Amino acid sequence: MPRQPNFLLVSTDQHRADHLGCYGNPTVRTLAIDTLASRGLTFDNFFVACPICMPNRVAILTGRMPTTNGTRHNGIPLELDAVTFVDQLRDAGYHTGLVGKAHFQNITGRPLKQRDIFPGDPPAPRKGDAHRLERTGSEYQAELMPLWREDPNRPGPATPYYGYDFVRFANGHSDHVQGHYTGWLAERHGDPDSLRGVLNALASPGSDAPQAWRTAMPEALYPTTYIAETCKDFIAAHMAAHGNEPFFLHCSFTDPHHPFTPPGRYFDMYDPADIPLPASFGHVDPEEPDLLSKLRADLADGRANNTGPYPFCATADQVRQITALTYGMISMVDDAIAGLLDQLDELGIRDNTVVIFTSDHGDFMGDHGLMLKHGLHYDGVVRVPFIWVDPVVEGVQRTDIHGSSVDISACVLARASVAPVNGNQGIDVVSAARSGAAIPRPGVLIEEDELGAHLGREQGLRTRSYIQDNWRLTLWQGMEGGELFDRNADPHEMHNLWRDPNSSSIKARMTEAMLRETIRLTDTSPYATHVA
Repeated sequence: MPRQPNFLLVSTDQHRADHLGCYGNPTVRTLAIDTLASRGLTFDNFFVACPICMPNRVAILTGRMPTTNGTRHNGIPLELDAVTFVDQLRDAGYHTGLVGKAHFQNITGRPLKQRDIFPGDPPAPRKGDAHRLERTGSEYQAELMPLWREDPNRPGPATPYYGYDFVRFANGHSDHVQGHYTGWLAERHGDPDSLRGVLNALASPGSDAPQAWRTAMPEALYPTTYIAETCKDFIAAHMAAHGNEPFFLHCSFTDPHHPFTPPGRYFDMYDPADIPLPASFGHVDPEEPDLLSKLRADLADGRANNTGPYPFCATADQVRQITALTYGMISMVDDAIAGLLDQLDELGIRDNTVVIFTSDHGDFMGDHGLMLKHGLHYDGVVRVPFIWVDPVVEGVQRTDIHGSSVDISACVLARASVAPVNGNQGIDVVSAARSGAAIPRPGVLIEEDELGAHLGREQGLRTRSYIQDNWRLTLWQGMEGGELFDRNADPHEMHNLWRDPNSSSIKARMTEAMLRETIRLTDTSPYATHVA
């Protein structure tokens, strides 16, 4: 057996923490993930660095906050010369693999340009940037879905790809996923496009939720199946050819992100009538931000824009339907994880494999009447699962340490006995939780930069939240006021205390703490090359 442990990092997409049995959900069936929690360390307060796909995935990969690593929003690829924690594992002798959604580079359309972000500016000449490299061209097109659609057998990226020796993409969501999956699907079905999308959907009487359909894609051909099977192939091939070396495999599922299209039996696995509405669904806080008030008004006026990626308010029936379908997608992923864990047992490597489970961000999923994500930092969007199962220290454990997605790299590197690079901003919260040691961070900072017209803001929307002692403080650039929630007394975040005179002292302390944490996260890389 290798001296260093194997790592299996399993991630889901747009999966909030409380959509798991082990996080208190009484309805969704997640036996495999719950079993992991019964054998390992579960973080009850684990938060994203940014509640958007690309920035948080890159924050995990680099151990650096979005404003530090440069990927502040979808559409800004991670620079190719960035040092990732997977690079470091590879240098330390690990065989590294990624199967599923990467999203380290753009996956849709063309790269975002300055003229798209600020449409009121003169279109030509284009505004200059502080970086000469635009992060465009063939080296930054490895994940583009349109190119995979045009050529299902196009070559994958040159490896190592941000540290990964083995790469098999499944980029996108629902039954629209492209990447290496495109060619795999074409080998198994003569007309794969006839299985995709709402126009090819099977009949589903009584189902009328937005961005939801009964997909014609069978379970055996759905992206979740491809990702799980390809991960099994990687592990089996590794053990056959490199059995004396450790591996790091990132199994990255594309569900339960919208559109909501669980295949086969998973579509009807949960009855919407059995889904309770969130406690905050019908509540209107007089101090709620005008962003939310506008979305409520759009729903009441019949103008809700519920077809795209941005948040919208939904009816009670829509919330129940979408949640039921989301649970179906989660249960399919859980069944796939069960198969992976069985394989570790069959190969006799479970006792030397650290299994990690997390998600890139959550979803409002009916909280405050909202769906999806962006702009507002309610708990369902910013708090994600984080479960760490180490065969050396088994047994159910839970911790209330406030962890961050940016910490994952530091935890993995510490367990592999590899020192992080200068500039890694993560903390080994796993060791701290087990030892009871204090960590050099009293709270967690969450960043979100929305580029371009967004929620009525033509110049974009920038949001910062800080969570400490289970209080949340949120500020927006260019908007008066903010949010302050006592999440101990008000776990559903229904009473904004920003203007409450009795909360002025805690608001001042939280504001100062946010500033201090922002200073702590100022980049320390690169090292100085000369000191006078």
